[in-house]
Amino acid sequence: MRFTLMTGLGGVEHYPALARAAEEAGWTSFAIPDSLFYPEFTASDYPYMSTEAVRQALDGMPVLEPFVAMASLVAVTERLRFFPAVMKVPVRQPLVLAKALSSLAVISNNRVSLGAGLSPWREDFEYNGVDFDSRGALMDDCLAIIRGAMSGEYFEYHNDNFDIGKMKLSPAPSESVPILIGGHAKPALRRAARIGDGWISANSDYDTLARLIDDLQMLRRDYGTDSRDDFEIHAFDMTARAVEDYQRLAALGVTDISVTPWNPADPGVTESAKIDALQKFANHVIEPY
Repeated sequence: MRFTLMTGLGGVEHYPALARAAEEAGWTSFAIPDSLFYPEFTASDYPYMSTEAVRQALDGMPVLEPFVAMASLVAVTERLRFFPAVMKVPVRQPLVLAKALSSLAVISNNRVSLGAGLSPWREDFEYNGVDFDSRGALMDDCLAIIRGAMSGEYFEYHNDNFDIGKMKLSPAPSESVPILIGGHAKPALRRAARIGDGWISANSDYDTLARLIDDLQMLRRDYGTDSRDDFEIHAFDMTARAVEDYQRLAALGVTDISVTPWNPADPGVTESAKIDALQKFANHVIEPY
């Protein structure tokens, strides 16, 4: 079992010290949140918890651009992996994403994955000139373009949404960058099973995760992708506390546990308190596990 430190929102000035401490304590990965901007008004509902509560938490909350944040953190670590959890992919230009991801993979010695999701906020699409109702098809296009562009070979892509002539991106990663699909909706699970290298849950509980993972594994069988032994399942169980709780998740097929070992709802948690919390978790859970 591998463990990912979920930083939560805010506290961006703590990232370098947290990354160094997490690496030393035995964590595998460090996840960065993504939020482009905060619209004053929204016509959307957040799918995982109260929309009002989420908007109150996001209002004025500093969220760094994930590639900028990850680039700064790979420079102060040697083994820790990094990924955005999750990046709003279809509201960004896919060739620019591919260039940033490829560059980060090269400078980090392949210590990066792409956590890929849509966005529940219609404004993310509309304010970027992207059709919200085409988000699913655009997501598939973007992932295909990112993968193709990072192959190191000449690549082209043509359909109603993109018209990309033969091009080659350099430098290309020396290893394939894993693409981890985020989301609980059926289309997200299907996408993860069909073309993903893994799946990332949102904050959840054991029973919900058990149901979602069962659906995911069934879809993998349907798509004929269940023979892959490198497929990653990242679970964020908000109710898990003890080693036994994480062992239950492993029995479901979870490969990576996401944890925020301090109270993510408290913006006043200090850097030293976060470091103490991640070290205690490593001592009590990661090492015994």
